[in-house]
Amino acid sequence: MAMLFSAMCLQFCNPVTVMGNGRPAGSVVALPLEHVREREGTEIKVVSCRVVSQKVLPDMSRHAVLSAGASLWRSISCPSAELRLDLVLNCGQSFRWRETSEGHWTGVIAGRVWTLTQTQDRLWYWTYPSEPREERETETGADRVKTEPTGEGETQGVTNRREEKRGAERVNTEPTGEGEGITSYTEKKRRRGRELIKTEPMGEGEGEGEGAREVKTEEVSPQGEGSEQDRKEQAILRDYFQLSVSLGELYEQWSRADPHFKQVSETFTGVRILRQDPRECLFSFICTSNNHISRISGMVQRLCERLGEPLCQLDQTPYHQFPTLQALAAPGVEPLLRELGFGYRARFVTQSARQILEQQGPDWLESLRDVTLEEARLALRKLPGVGAKVADCVCLMSLDKAESVPVDTHVWQIARRDYASQLGAGHKSLTDRVYHDIGDHFRKLWGPYAGWAHSVLFCADLKKFQNLKAEEQVKKKGRKR
Repeated sequence: MAMLFSAMCLQFCNPVTVMGNGRPAGSVVALPLEHVREREGTEIKVVSCRVVSQKVLPDMSRHAVLSAGASLWRSISCPSAELRLDLVLNCGQSFRWRETSEGHWTGVIAGRVWTLTQTQDRLWYWTYPSEPREERETETGADRVKTEPTGEGETQGVTNRREEKRGAERVNTEPTGEGEGITSYTEKKRRRGRELIKTEPMGEGEGEGEGAREVKTEEVSPQGEGSEQDRKEQAILRDYFQLSVSLGELYEQWSRADPHFKQVSETFTGVRILRQDPRECLFSFICTSNNHISRISGMVQRLCERLGEPLCQLDQTPYHQFPTLQALAAPGVEPLLRELGFGYRARFVTQSARQILEQQGPDWLESLRDVTLEEARLALRKLPGVGAKVADCVCLMSLDKAESVPVDTHVWQIARRDYASQLGAGHKSLTDRVYHDIGDHFRKLWGPYAGWAHSVLFCADLKKFQNLKAEEQVKKKGRKR
C-alpha cells in the first residue's frame, strides 16, 4: 500500500522518517528517488514499503547506487592504491561478486548482502536487510534438496541459522580501550606476519625488508558517532580485505627485489588477497578444475540458489548464503549438481562435504588457520577433487597462508616467459616436483607474502585486464611529450 509522507523534495534524494539499513526506528534519512512515484508539493508517495514497529521500511528491491544519496552510505578511509575493487573482486579469487552498476560491486560477506564502491580515498559500503524468515521458506520449497537432521533434535534450518550467526561473529569487534577503536582477529595475526617481513630478505642481496605498517581505516558515519553496527560492519570489511596489511609497503619491497614486478605494478596497483570463508573458498575452487572464471561464477551462483539459504532479492537478482556442509552432503545433491552442469565435479563436492563431516567435524576447515602451510596443504589434499593448486588457493585466500603460491600452467608460463626460468624445462606437464620448485622460487624472491605478489602478476596476465596495459602505455607516451 502506498503511504504519504511530508518531506522536502531534493534533486537526488528526499529526507523521510524510516527504519532500515541498520538505523534505529524514526531515523531521518534520505530516500532515493527510485522509491518515489509521485510528488505533490511537499507530499511524497512512496512506491512500496513495509511497516515495522509502526515505522516505514522502504522496499529494498533495488541495488544501491552512491550517486542516488551518499548520506545513506557508510565509508572507511582506504586509498585506491591499497585496494582496487575492479581488480580484486574480478580476478578469480571469489566468484560471487557482480558489478551491478558502474564501479559498484554486490556480493555476500558474513551472511549479509553488500554493495561496495570506492572513491579515490574511501571505500563505501551499503548493507541490505535480509528477508524475514517466514518469507524465505516459501521461495525454494520443493526446488531444494531435502536435508536430513544434522544432530539430535537439530534440523537443517537450525544449522543454517547457527552457521550464519557464527559467520557474523567470526570477527572480534570488542573495543580495545577507550578511544582505541577495534581490533579484529585478523589484525592480531597480521602483526605476526609483519614481523616476518622485518626479518626475512626480499631478494638476493636485498638485506632486511621493512615492516608493513597498518593501514589506517578511520570510521565515518553519516550521523557522526559510529554505532555498534557500524563498528561491526567495518571490522568485517577490514577482515575480508585484510586492510591491516599495508599493500603500498609490500609493493615497494617486491619492486626492489624484482624489476619485472616493479614494471607490472605501475598499472596493477591495489591487488590484495581476500580472507574468505574457508568453506565457500574450498568448494568454489573444487569447481575450478578445467574451467574458466565466468563459467565457475555461474556454477557457484546456481549452487547457492539451489542449496543456500535466501537472503534478499535486488533487481530480480536473488542472493543466498553459501550452502552449509550438511546441505552439500545431503542425499540427492550429486545428481542435482550434475543437472546444474557440474559434471564430474559434482561427486567431488558431495564426497568432500561428507568426508569433512564424518571424519573432521564442521569447524575443521577454520582450524587449519592455526597450522603451518605444509600441514594445511597435506590435510586439504586428502579431500576428493583437491590437488596441489586448489589446496594452495584455499590456503592463500581463506587460511591466512600468505606465503602460499598456487601454480597452474598459466603461472608456469609466467615463470618461464618473464623470469627466464628453466624450472620444468623438458617437462610437458606440471609435475609435483616442478610445482614445488616454482613455488619455492617465488617465495625466495618475494618473501613471506609471496602469494600476494604472485596474485598481482596473475591478475595482470588475465585477458580481461589487457586494456589497462594499453591505457597505461598511452599515458606514458603523453607524459613523454
